[in-house]
Amino acid sequence: MASKKGEQKSLKLSAVLDLNEASNLRENLMSLRGSGLAVDASGVERVGAQCVQILMAGANAWETDKKPFSFVKVSDAFTKTLQLIGVNIDHLLAKESR
Repeated sequence: MASKKGEQKSLKLSAVLDLNEASNLRENLMSLRGSGLAVDASGVERVGAQCVQILMAGANAWETDKKPFSFVKVSDAFTKTLQLIGVNIDHLLAKESR
């Protein structure tokens, strides 16, 4: 199905992004591919490295597709975990979230 130019979809992340949630996260991301994506991580309480890898691979896929990919809201837990494991998403944060 063709998407309209400039179409933006959103994805609200689960509170717990652990190994058990990794395959669901990947499936959800891939089902939204082809249009811009705004990721809401405001409710994330815990995130594992596997899900961070999936999100970063998603960001790269959207960049390859030349589609916008951004985090519109992020929780403190999400931000602190990414900092702890050395992942910088500043370039992916929506301007109003910076």
